[in-house]
Amino acid sequence: MRCEIIAIGTELLLGQIIDTNSSWMGGQLALAGIDSYYQTKVGDNQARMVESLRLALSRSDAVICCGGLGPTQDDITREAIADVMGVKLVRHDWIADHIRTMFEQRGREMAPSNLRQADVPEGATPIKEMPGTAPGLICPIGQQVVYAVPGVPHEMRTMLEGTVLPDLKQRAGVTSVIKSRVLRTWGYTESGLADLLADRITDLDESGGATIAFQASGIEGIKVRVTTKGEDTESVDGRLALEEQHLRELIGDYIFGIDDETMESVILKLLRARGQSLAVAEGLTAGIAGSRLAAIENASDTFRGSLLTDQPDIRQRLLGLSADLPPISAESAEALAVGVRQHFAADFGIAATGYDGRTDVHEDHKPGTVFLALATKDTVHSAKVILPGDRNRIRQYAVISLFNLLRRHLLDIRSPAVL
Repeated sequence: MRCEIIAIGTELLLGQIIDTNSSWMGGQLALAGIDSYYQTKVGDNQARMVESLRLALSRSDAVICCGGLGPTQDDITREAIADVMGVKLVRHDWIADHIRTMFEQRGREMAPSNLRQADVPEGATPIKEMPGTAPGLICPIGQQVVYAVPGVPHEMRTMLEGTVLPDLKQRAGVTSVIKSRVLRTWGYTESGLADLLADRITDLDESGGATIAFQASGIEGIKVRVTTKGEDTESVDGRLALEEQHLRELIGDYIFGIDDETMESVILKLLRARGQSLAVAEGLTAGIAGSRLAAIENASDTFRGSLLTDQPDIRQRLLGLSADLPPISAESAEALAVGVRQHFAADFGIAATGYDGRTDVHEDHKPGTVFLALATKDTVHSAKVILPGDRNRIRQYAVISLFNLLRRHLLDIRSPAVL
C-alpha cells in the first residue's frame, strides 16, 4: 500500500505557513507500515489541485489531502475531489446542523458560508471525528481512496489517528505493530552520537531487530529514535524497552527525557516528586524560561515565579544585588540566583547572565558567553558556557542549559557534561 500526501493552500507555497502537517503524517504512515514516496504542495487553484490528485493516483493507492475544507471561497478541496471522482457535491443536512450547534454552543451565529462545509462528493463518507467545523472525507475512487482532512493540526491529527490510519491499515492488510521511542539528549552533537552508537547501529542492521535514526532539533538537543516491529504490542514494547536500556548504557546522563518530554517538564516532575519549588531570574533569557515553565500543566505546584529585568536598580531593590557587580559574570549570575530564590521563597533559584551580541564588540566577552547559576538554601554554584547562534538562539540555548544545570543537580549527576 502506497499513500501520497498533498498539502493544499497557497499560503504554504508563499512560505506564510510552514507545512508541519505533512512531516507529521509522513511519520505516522511509516509507523503504520504504509509506504509513502511523495509529498506535494499545491495552491488554492482547482485545476492544479485536480492535476495533482490525478498524478498522485497514477502512482499511489491512497492519497491524503490536507487543507482546503474551510468555509471560504478558496476552500475548494471538496470541489477538486468531486471533479476527480466525476460526481457532484451533495449537501448533508446533519453536518450543517452539527456545525450550527457548534456555533450556538459558543454563543455565536453560524455564517451562511459555513453551509459549504456540509457539501460532500457523492459516494464519499464523512469521517466520524469532527473536532472543528470542517468534516473530513473518505472518497473511494475504484480500488483507490482519497482522504480529505483539515489543515488545522489538532483536527487533522484527531482524524488521522481515529479513522484514516486504521482504514489504511485495514485496506493494506497490515496486522503487525510498528512503534517508536524517542530518546531526547542534550550535550552531544549529532555526529558525536552517531560515532558513539555506530557499533550498536551495525549490530541492529545485521539482526534486523530495530532501527536507530537521529534528528537534530536545535535548541531541543538531538533526538535518537528507535523503531521496531512485531506481531503484537506487548512484544514491540518489550523490544523498545530493551533497546532503550542498551542506549542508556551507551549515552548515559545526556538523555534527559523520552518521547514528548521536554527539559522543563522533566525538571518540574523531579521537583514535584521531591515536594520542592523553583524560581527564575531572567534578563538575558528575556522571559523565555518562565514562559516555558508556566506552559507545563500544573506548573504552579512547583514553579513559584520569575523576575524579568535587566535594570540594575530594580535588581538591587528587589533582589539585593550589589551595584558593584559586573553585569556579565559568574558573581552576578550567582547573586541573581540567590536573590530570586529568597524573593519567591523557593527551594531553588536559577539565573543566567551573558552577552548575546546585541552590540558588535564587548570588551570582556565574545557573543554567546553565558554564566549559569543555581542556588539552594545552603549552596550556590555557577558554570560558564559559550553558546552559538544569533541573539534569539543564544537565549534559547541558555534556557535549556540552565534547566539542564538544575536537572543534573536534582539527579546528583557528578560526571562532566556539556551544559
